[in-house]
Amino acid sequence: MEQKIMGQDNKESETMEEKEKKNQEYNEYVKKVTPTHSLPANMAKAFVLGGLICILGQLILNIAMDTFGLDKETAGGWCSMLLVLLSVLLTGLNIYPTIANWGGAGALVPITGFANSVAAPAIEFQKEGQVFGIGCKIFTIAGPVILYGIFTSWALGLIYWIGKCFGVF
Repeated sequence: MEQKIMGQDNKESETMEEKEKKNQEYNEYVKKVTPTHSLPANMAKAFVLGGLICILGQLILNIAMDTFGLDKETAGGWCSMLLVLLSVLLTGLNIYPTIANWGGAGALVPITGFANSVAAPAIEFQKEGQVFGIGCKIFTIAGPVILYGIFTSWALGLIYWIGKCFGVF
């Protein structure tokens, strides 16, 4: 009887050793295949890409005002429209995701990143049709941003209105 119990203890210790070995091998595998990222390098890339997008926007703004003689507001509208158009075209040509993958958060400069987040689901789900594909999926990413943006502006407007009524503002 004691021999059986000892045999079971040996089997249990062997299985525990095997489990430990498998866990160690798995952890080594995960460490090997997990990509390592350098925070300073990622921050530099984001800074460069975001800066390039902003430089492009400023270039469009300057050309619109100097070359075409537009006032600042109209030139700003054209700048916004052209940046959105460029972002959507690059998304459709599958170039923007590559740029965003390299530049990370720098690709999230508000107007281009937002245009990409609206265009990408529409392109991805177009095979499901105009209504159930594009119509239903176009705002899956951008929808919450729009919703909370509108709600926040409403709440701040209400606070401002109440403040005006009581002479605070």
